Amino acid sequence: MMVRHPLTGETFLRVVGRRRELPPGEMPPLETREALGRMARYLTRAPKGVFAYPSHEAANADRDRWTVELIVATKR
Repeated sequence: MMVRHPLTGETFLRVVGRRRELPPGEMPPLETREALGRMARYLTRAPKGVFAYPSHEAANADRDRWTVELIVATKR
């Protein structure tokens, strides 16, 4: 059974689980707002921008370096 979203008009072939959508204009609960705030402060240590690499290995090396820098910074 296809489901159409009432606000966006998107059509979904299958919906798994249940999610309660708030009516337009209603504030989310405090717990939800706090969770969104924590997610907004998430750090990746990856610099902003678009990067062109000569190979996948070079891109992976940078990603690994940024991940290690984040781990070291959060353990201090």
